[in-house]
Amino acid sequence: MNFASISASLPAKAVTSVDGLPFPKIASGKVREIFDLGDALLLTASDRLSAFDVILPDGIPGKGIILTQISLFWFDLAKGLLPNHLFPDQIGEMNRRGITDPDIQLRSMVVRKLKPLAIECIVRGYLVGSGWSSYQKSGEVCGIKLPLGLRQADRLPVPLFTPTTKAPKGQHDEPINDTQGAAIVGADLYEQVRRASLSLYHLGHDRAAKAGMILADTKFEFGTDESGKLYLIDEVLTPDSSRYWPAESYAPNQSPPSYDKQFVRDHLLAIKWNQQPPAPSLPVEIIERTKDKYLTALRNLLG
Repeated sequence: MNFASISASLPAKAVTSVDGLPFPKIASGKVREIFDLGDALLLTASDRLSAFDVILPDGIPGKGIILTQISLFWFDLAKGLLPNHLFPDQIGEMNRRGITDPDIQLRSMVVRKLKPLAIECIVRGYLVGSGWSSYQKSGEVCGIKLPLGLRQADRLPVPLFTPTTKAPKGQHDEPINDTQGAAIVGADLYEQVRRASLSLYHLGHDRAAKAGMILADTKFEFGTDESGKLYLIDEVLTPDSSRYWPAESYAPNQSPPSYDKQFVRDHLLAIKWNQQPPAPSLPVEIIERTKDKYLTALRNLLG
């Protein structure tokens, strides 16, 4: 779909829960609801928003649609690098299974049943966020020594693969090193996901640059089938899983403006929320400006 048709399809009110589908709901995450289709899964992205690992009471209208459509864009672009969990002909698959509601179709993916890896695969191309905080204290990011004299938001000499554990809901993921990662998923598989993650980051960074954006960092998830074959799963290079900056206003020595939910995090820090449930409601202005940021990222990518 093109940007105009997606934008025109966004709901006026945030969809914060997805109910009424005739399939068992087997999981509900921070954003996505997972339904069992028997031979497949239905991943449906709500408009929920989380910050500091807490789900906020207010959603962002249409956010789930934007995330899904961005993921579909990247899955298609990256299919030459490795297979992904999507069934071919997504709309056809949904219609065949009786999933005909246009809103649900736009925010959903029919995917293979795979075994998710027990690590999250993060790639950092720029020194920002928790990486910048760590570098200021130790000169390292996730145990990786970096050159002296780097500034906030500087591009790193090479992108860093910095995986983490997958913490239970409500807890924080913990950084792990290569030895720990190999122990969790196996040495051969760990090397596969390391190489795949870096290749995907380079693909994303180069394509984002053509869209006038900088992909500062991102998170990938992978799964395996019964034979051990590796697949790219979940979401890919969305503003929820990635940090995008407008290239035209990028400059080091600052935290650049972004197209992701850092805007919401900054608001919550400014009002001194303790980052514990329950989360405070968001002002209408924050909700609208956040929606605009997600939409801008989509428009930049799709043209």
